[in-house]
Amino acid sequence: RLYTSDPNAAYHSVYEWDVGKIGLQVACPYSPDNVKPLEEVAGVDVDQVFIGSCTNARMEDLRIAARIMRGKKVAPYVRCIVIPATHQVFQEALKEGLIEVFSEAGCAISEATCGPCLGGFNGVLGAEEVCLSTSNRNFPGRMGHPKAKVYLASPAVAAATAIRGKIAHPEEVAAA
Repeated sequence: RLYTSDPNAAYHSVYEWDVGKIGLQVACPYSPDNVKPLEEVAGVDVDQVFIGSCTNARMEDLRIAARIMRGKKVAPYVRCIVIPATHQVFQEALKEGLIEVFSEAGCAISEATCGPCLGGFNGVLGAEEVCLSTSNRNFPGRMGHPKAKVYLASPAVAAATAIRGKIAHPEEVAAA
């Protein structure tokens, strides 16, 4: 069902943006609204990449990440954790061969869980560790130690970052 404004609705202001001109963005520590263009944070070393959560681990997200990671390996010093959003998504990803792609790349894969997203288990960050995550929150202590730094980005940026070991543009990995 489509919801629209009344045809005669009056607005205080109208703003229009050409979103096609907005490049990839990354939310920096310690708030989802601390957003910068990817180019400003590219090159930041990471200890962990989390491709998961209920917000960015749907089938289309996993397909994007797998397309980037296919035939490549996670950087040797990076932990990459992939957790599909639901059991149904996990099963579909398994049937499509996406789980195999992630496994061959060196990712740790789990059944659907909130684990690392809330710092509960499976990817809890230590002091000063840096994570790039596809989850939706990066407040201090959200994924572990309060001094850990969590950047939020798209599944494409997360996959490229896992391969490079530092925050990276997906095109860098695709060209390699």
